[in-house]
Amino acid sequence: MAEVGKTRGVIGILTGGGDVPGLNPAIRAVTIEALAEGYRVLGIRRGWAGLVELVRDPEADNSDCLQVLTEEAVNRAGRTGGTFLHSSRTHPGKVRRAEVPAHLEDRYREETNDLTAEVLANLDFLGIDYLIPIGGDDTLSYGVRLHREGVKVVAIPKTMDNDVPGTDYCIGFSTCVTRTIEMTNRLRTSAGSHERFLVLEVFGRYAGFTAMLPTMAGAANRCVIPEHVFTLERLAELLVADRWRNPSRYSVLLVSEGARFEGGEMVFADEARDAYGHAKLGGIGEQVSERLKALAPAYNKGKKIDTVTQKLGYLVRSGDPDALDSIVPMAYGNLALDLLMDGKYGRLVVLRNGRYDNMPIDVVTSTKKVVDVAKHYNVDRLRPHYRSFEKRPLFLMTSEG
Repeated sequence: MAEVGKTRGVIGILTGGGDVPGLNPAIRAVTIEALAEGYRVLGIRRGWAGLVELVRDPEADNSDCLQVLTEEAVNRAGRTGGTFLHSSRTHPGKVRRAEVPAHLEDRYREETNDLTAEVLANLDFLGIDYLIPIGGDDTLSYGVRLHREGVKVVAIPKTMDNDVPGTDYCIGFSTCVTRTIEMTNRLRTSAGSHERFLVLEVFGRYAGFTAMLPTMAGAANRCVIPEHVFTLERLAELLVADRWRNPSRYSVLLVSEGARFEGGEMVFADEARDAYGHAKLGGIGEQVSERLKALAPAYNKGKKIDTVTQKLGYLVRSGDPDALDSIVPMAYGNLALDLLMDGKYGRLVVLRNGRYDNMPIDVVTSTKKVVDVAKHYNVDRLRPHYRSFEKRPLFLMTSEG
């Protein structure tokens, strides 16, 4: 379908999964340089959904699935948060029957359907020569699948949790940490005014980086993370002691959304699951808060301590990117294009030990990136270790632990 004329080729770019600040700067970086080098750039709208729902008919209106990217369009959006290409959690390899597009219903009637053949046909129909997906390990795991199917893929890592394997940094993480620190410090005034525990639930399904870094920076007294099952009694004891040491009589706890206490399980907002099998987390902060109120008198001379409880949620992923999430996406976007121009496909652009680099995209599915508890988390004190920082990378906890 695509009329590429004398261009060097057509690049498709998409964003999948949750939105984060820094996606639009990455799209801008790829597009500006690609246009200057003679490529045509197509934005795939709504992540992998755009490549599933597209109708292979030159007369069809596919504006919900595609956007031709121009310098004007990406410059306008490049300073803003979110993704102007929109996003979804569609997994083309696992499409529920109820979500199969109407024009494909007669061919795909199973409860779960693999529409990869349609995605490959749609890429060919659009004349897309190269594909740059930007996302977390779920979105990029399907990028691995397409790479194995012969698509020329270069991926860019994005996630608030900073848990994509192979890279020390994922787009969105710095803004998440910055906002977590900022909002924790704002909420201190209420906690201090009423001499309460401040319990904040933050992102982190399987990895506790978004709780660890703000705590290490001094935003919280303690943090509980998915990598360690904690005891509520010990947590209550520590927070009461922290509160008494504070002249304003309050203490602060950050709770990763995937954290678990002894005798408890992950807390889910509801039973619905996305295409990657994940149920929406939410509520562990409230549970911990209620348990702390019940346990506090045992460590506080019989007196109760109330809580200020808040789920930060979308507040840390909305709005404009901070400085790092403006700079790193620019570098990632240019690095991705350089790899394509050099004929190096099946790669993931990364930051490792403070330097930009690239890895085989298969790293996304071959391992997990979580906090190395033995190195970085004091399981008795329920807080990060404060050890020598000499020769440590910027964010201290790397893809190698």
